[in-house]
Amino acid sequence: MNTIKESSSQWQKGRAKSITFIVTKDCQLACKYCYLVGKNDKERMPWEVAKQAIDYILGHEDEFREESVVWDFIGGEPFLEIDLIDRICDYLKTEMFRLNHHWFDSYRFSFSTNGINYDSEKVQQFIAKNRDHLSIGITIDGTQQKHDLNRIWKGRGEERGSYHDVVRNIPLWLEQFPDAGTKVTISSADMPYIKESVLHLYGLGIHEVNINCVFEDVWQEGDDRLFEEQLMELADAIIDGGWYEDYACSFFSEHLGKPLDCHLQNQNWCGAGMMLSIDAAGNFYPCTRFAQYSLRNKKAWIIGNIHDGIDKNKLRPFLTLDRCTQSTQECIDCEVAEGCAWCQGENYDAADTPTIYQRATAICKMHKARVHANNYYWNKLYRKLEMEGKREAFETNRSKPAEKSC
Repeated sequence: MNTIKESSSQWQKGRAKSITFIVTKDCQLACKYCYLVGKNDKERMPWEVAKQAIDYILGHEDEFREESVVWDFIGGEPFLEIDLIDRICDYLKTEMFRLNHHWFDSYRFSFSTNGINYDSEKVQQFIAKNRDHLSIGITIDGTQQKHDLNRIWKGRGEERGSYHDVVRNIPLWLEQFPDAGTKVTISSADMPYIKESVLHLYGLGIHEVNINCVFEDVWQEGDDRLFEEQLMELADAIIDGGWYEDYACSFFSEHLGKPLDCHLQNQNWCGAGMMLSIDAAGNFYPCTRFAQYSLRNKKAWIIGNIHDGIDKNKLRPFLTLDRCTQSTQECIDCEVAEGCAWCQGENYDAADTPTIYQRATAICKMHKARVHANNYYWNKLYRKLEMEGKREAFETNRSKPAEKSC
């Protein structure tokens, strides 16, 4: 991730409130795996709604005591609303200063973008103005074959991929944010392209590849075996090619695939309820996944609005969530439970009843396949390092505290 503030100790990584503006539900793309089932070009946030949301949040400082804040902007594609975003950010900066708010100079503006209009004049002016407090991730799925399989242009007619429209902006993005990472999504259809796609992204100069499987129940018979094979081939390529020295892939983690204790390791995976999202109508949500455009089967879970504030009774269930109260006994007793992720919004959407306490388990077999490949990766890497007499130096370098702010 890119540095937020140089020579500053005020930014509190991992202790920041995440506040998301859903500035538009429109996007240039119609990605096949997108969980936003209700995207449209009509619901765009008016300035008056954004201003009232900011006034409420900054005016209730005692209710938002986190030491830092991430002001997050999503869509659809957020940069379609760059004029609104620029106005919001200017207002946030002046108001935090005017109020002597404890978030003043301890904040960042965060974006996940498809990268298509990254090089536009207005986006570049915004970046130049806010560079010291900015985090931007461009989503590129890997090789052209994998990317264009899912990330296609919206509209009728012949299917058209977006790879070339995105990759042309990667050099500019990396010049401005050299430590930034990309996000890759894996679904059943693109399983055969995992290895070559991660290596392709490394070849583009992207050092951090954050990659995950979709949480929805889309997996086919045999996907887990192919997944494991792809990850083991990727492990061989990363280790044999020396990529592990300067590049990272989130599929491989030492903190993965161990049993978890219901008393000592019982935290909720997801941050729903600790976050806050605002839509174009001024409604508040515990996470964007609880807005109606994110849900297939359930009604939106609204916890308040810009006029009445947050309804703590509607928020309370999220504040009591932990791992064991929403997991089956099989998940609780699982010997490889550590690192098995879930999405609270998908839990809610896939549940038999309107509850957030029923954990969706569609990803189970994919997690177990990942654990097998992950064990292979670390066993092979440490054998290589020991043979070369480099293991101690490797572990020492990895244990050094990070110098980056985020």
